[in-house]
Amino acid sequence: MESEPDREIGRVKHTTVKRTRERISERRIRTIVLRVLAETKLCSIATVARGNRAHINTAFFAYSPNLELYFLSDPGSLHCRNLLANPSMAMTVFNSNQRWEAPGRGIQLFGVGRQARGHQTGVAEAIYATRFPAFAQWMKGTTPAERRQAAQLRSYALFRFMPRRVKILDEAEFGGAVFIVAAVRRHRISGGQARVELAWEATEWLVPGGSDHRVG
Repeated sequence: MESEPDREIGRVKHTTVKRTRERISERRIRTIVLRVLAETKLCSIATVARGNRAHINTAFFAYSPNLELYFLSDPGSLHCRNLLANPSMAMTVFNSNQRWEAPGRGIQLFGVGRQARGHQTGVAEAIYATRFPAFAQWMKGTTPAERRQAAQLRSYALFRFMPRRVKILDEAEFGGAVFIVAAVRRHRISGGQARVELAWEATEWLVPGGSDHRVG
């Protein structure tokens, strides 16, 4: 008779990460990343606080086709002060309505975040207003309520997040517990524009190991 040790409460399998040589095309990676960004407007943001302590917050975000992400926040908030001292940050984007038993999908992005300044401010406002039309309407302030909202919004600032690496989970596309890692490479072209390449780096597969250990 087959034993069933893994069904016992408190007993788990070791999990290892294996890398395969299966390359994923840039077009396929880009399609999935932009699909995830389009299907949700909230993200979680990780920054580094004083003493190398982790800090996390949530924010609404907008993005450009060149994978520049923008969020609006109070410059005096802890996560913004963290970025002023250390621009290293990470972001996760996923649809929180996903069912536990269904194939999962989401992305993790790693890079640097800074407050948008100079000409970047106008670009950031245009991209943010495109995704959140109420932002542009409130900033115009045609009613007393909108003018109050505008006054509060003007005390905030737009921050630009520039990912350098992205990690993708799309189990319907690649299979269960398979992660695709890609570098975000930015190339300057004529006219001062930039072209972004999402270059495949690794395909990682989480697999159970052969030995068990008891938790607790």
